[in-house]
Amino acid sequence: MYKNIDKQTSLRLKDLVNYQDGQVVSKTLVQNNSVSMTIFSFDKGEEISTHASGGDAMVTVLEGKGRFTVGGDVFSLEEGETLVMPKDVPHAVYGEERFKMQLVVSF
Repeated sequence: MYKNIDKQTSLRLKDLVNYQDGQVVSKTLVQNNSVSMTIFSFDKGEEISTHASGGDAMVTVLEGKGRFTVGGDVFSLEEGETLVMPKDVPHAVYGEERFKMQLVVSF
């Protein structure tokens, strides 16, 4: 079920991806018909443009600050904050500064 991650060891999710200048970096930890879990890093000013998901998407900011636009509403989230983006509602993600997040999508 889990991939790209050491099992039976203590770790910090934010340490699983590094920042890269001018890029969004991702590492998928789980991908199946029920759930997807991915860790992302965003360089300042980088974004994932507006799209919709086939499942409810829950993001938790692990480090830094990101801006999330969901159905026209704007949310600025910092480390430790979580937001659920409902299925089929258009959303976008923008790096207000360098930041890392965990994304869990349940289908």
